[in-house]
Amino acid sequence: MDRTIEARVTGPVSGGRGWAFGTPVADFAGHGYREDEFFFEGVAERYLSAPGTEFGFDGLWQAEPAGTARYKTRMVVLRPEDPDAFNGTVLLTWNNVTAGYDNFGGGDSPELLEGGYALVAVSAQRAGVHGVGDHPIGLTSWDPDRYGALSIPSDDYSYDVFTQAARAVGRGRSRHDVDPLGGLEVRRVIAQGASQSAARLSTYVNAIQPREHAIDGFSLTLYFGSGSPIEVGDAVVTLPPPGSEDSRPLPVGSHRLRTDLDVPVMVVNTECEASSHYEVRQPDTDRYRYWESAGTSHIYFQAMASVGPRYQRDFGFVPPTERGINEVPMAPVVDAALHHLQAWVEHGTPPPVQPRIEFEGDPPQISRDADGIARGGIRLPQVEVPIAHNSAIAGSPGVLSRLGGSCVPFPPEQGRDLYGTKEEYLRRFEEATRAAEKAGVILPRDVDGILAEAAEEVPID
Repeated sequence: MDRTIEARVTGPVSGGRGWAFGTPVADFAGHGYREDEFFFEGVAERYLSAPGTEFGFDGLWQAEPAGTARYKTRMVVLRPEDPDAFNGTVLLTWNNVTAGYDNFGGGDSPELLEGGYALVAVSAQRAGVHGVGDHPIGLTSWDPDRYGALSIPSDDYSYDVFTQAARAVGRGRSRHDVDPLGGLEVRRVIAQGASQSAARLSTYVNAIQPREHAIDGFSLTLYFGSGSPIEVGDAVVTLPPPGSEDSRPLPVGSHRLRTDLDVPVMVVNTECEASSHYEVRQPDTDRYRYWESAGTSHIYFQAMASVGPRYQRDFGFVPPTERGINEVPMAPVVDAALHHLQAWVEHGTPPPVQPRIEFEGDPPQISRDADGIARGGIRLPQVEVPIAHNSAIAGSPGVLSRLGGSCVPFPPEQGRDLYGTKEEYLRRFEEATRAAEKAGVILPRDVDGILAEAAEEVPID
């Protein structure tokens, strides 16, 4: 394929229902940001394993082109209005399609809005555009007037669609027609993906980045430790929850991330992904960092509650959020990791190395204390100074609990036995918060909010 031919970008897009599907409900203008949606289209390649090679455990994969097809899809762009407020980094997000529709997060995070990043959310997969099943809620069904012309023939082309998106917003992009970044001087592109999208990026890291060199750094969060197939044909691929018998994702523990890249790769996991990822743990290096947070889970109560306004706008209802799933927010850790990754890509300063969750036994299981809280790993204050048992252990059957873990508050008498008084609890909680800040796993701007939330929830008289 002639790489001098770029994807054609059109927009900003308007019409249809009047707004872009899936965007965060936030006061972007109040932060000096603007939101736009663009379409981009072209001819994308699909790939196969190169003859005589295999996608082995070491991640040193070799892919080669195996055919092309036309596509048309979309990107949502959040960027600073003031060029002087832009930090030079585009966060290229691989939208998640596990739920059968296009989903991306982090567009309203403090690190993004206060740090001066631009975020470009890419609809790279067929499920996001066309949906799945008999009642699809892909883009073309949700708003046919706005999105009816979009088309991705197969997930086989998703990797090259993502590459073409990177080039359309990167430092070498064409600015002759439509510039999605509005003339901003881009200096680097960091690819990010969570859960199912982290699996896609895993395969991209191992098979595509060595060919294309379109990305300057990778952020994989909530990564179960296995990539996605590079060839699926007509199958619509999402990432089933742990325990599913669906065999389309690569088996857990089948490979590591390749170690010979010339760009940084950072993986940030909760306790929920730790067991699946255990078999493919690899050492931290000058190009790889792995963070693992104890007492946390894939989804958590605060995150579930925060999506209400977006669901109300896009679907007309707010999903119920019940107590019982994990209540230790991972957002501050994810923000801190991005802050460090940005410095790593820009200045060569690697993120601090963090302890990993402890395992024991045969087969290896997470080691837990008397309260059932995981040992080792990143120790957020809610875990280090607990007033509840928070873990990735499912509290009940079902997908939500398997991914949401559980939160069981300690009885008041247990809190009194542990801390004596409310004042002593808050003193120790602040000490643990400052320790997490010093370790670099939460940022200074998050400290006051974490302490304020703790002061409101102390079950000690």
